[in-house]
Amino acid sequence: MDKVGRVVVIGGGTGLSVLLRGLKKYPIHLTAIVNVVDDGGSSGKLREALHIPPPGDVRNVLAALSDVEPLIEAMFQHRFHTGDGLEGHSLGNLLLAGMTDITGDFRHAIRELSRVLNVRGKVLPAANRSVVLQAQMDDGSVISGESIIPKSGKRIKSLSLIPYDVEPLNEAILEIRKADLIVIGPGSLYTSIIPNLLVKRLGIEIAHAIAKKIYICNVMTQEGETIGYTASDHVHAIYQHVPILKLDGIIVNNAPIPDGFLQKYREKYCGPVFIDQRDLKDLDLMIIEDELLEFEGDLIRHNTKKLANILMGMLPKID
Repeated sequence: MDKVGRVVVIGGGTGLSVLLRGLKKYPIHLTAIVNVVDDGGSSGKLREALHIPPPGDVRNVLAALSDVEPLIEAMFQHRFHTGDGLEGHSLGNLLLAGMTDITGDFRHAIRELSRVLNVRGKVLPAANRSVVLQAQMDDGSVISGESIIPKSGKRIKSLSLIPYDVEPLNEAILEIRKADLIVIGPGSLYTSIIPNLLVKRLGIEIAHAIAKKIYICNVMTQEGETIGYTASDHVHAIYQHVPILKLDGIIVNNAPIPDGFLQKYREKYCGPVFIDQRDLKDLDLMIIEDELLEFEGDLIRHNTKKLANILMGMLPKID
């Protein structure tokens, strides 16, 4: 009988990688289900040229969960700044694309590179094929493309995937069914989090899973996606796209934002996500508050150690 807690984390972008760096230090069975709608930069070029899922978010997750010498991780994450045809590409993206070409299967490519990088945990794409994210905006217009949607200057009303009936991996379904804890986020609400939940059966399986389901809310609102959103607005957006989903709790930051950082975010009309306690309680959510700030250059991140510690305290005690 498995005596190790099983944690499934769902998301994409930098937020997912930050969280996984903290979780990998614990003796748990860890699975990351990663967004596959990225269509910008190196990922977008490889996706279009080779008709494969975008490798960028998967590459970052593999690096976050790797247990190799720092130089090896740096090499995997290295981005070429010059070179005809190479400029803008990261070596890890090229390796994932090459392995996919060799094996004919993106999931197989991830598995093989996980062995090379001695990855702690399992990394699974939300779907094993290329998927296009489409948004209906408040003005009725429809915009396609993960990298284009936030730049439209319009408010997002709802999302969908093309093809709409894309299937998840059976492996991902099994991990969700066996999970003790399912963690959604942190990350861009409309371009990193919700797209995973729209994959046919994935959102439904998460909703029906017996595991406790926790959402990690972003610290700041995001330009082109969530300007003006409160914590409960984030939850309502998730419920709008998966109406049968019921979260058990939400993790929010309650530390004040330093003035210098506030000013930089205000230049893009962004600010701290307001914790609307009453509305969150009306949603019957357990509210977990803590000082979760960490700073990286001009950006505000979650403190990975604190987040991981909070989540580990939510795992059921195993005798």
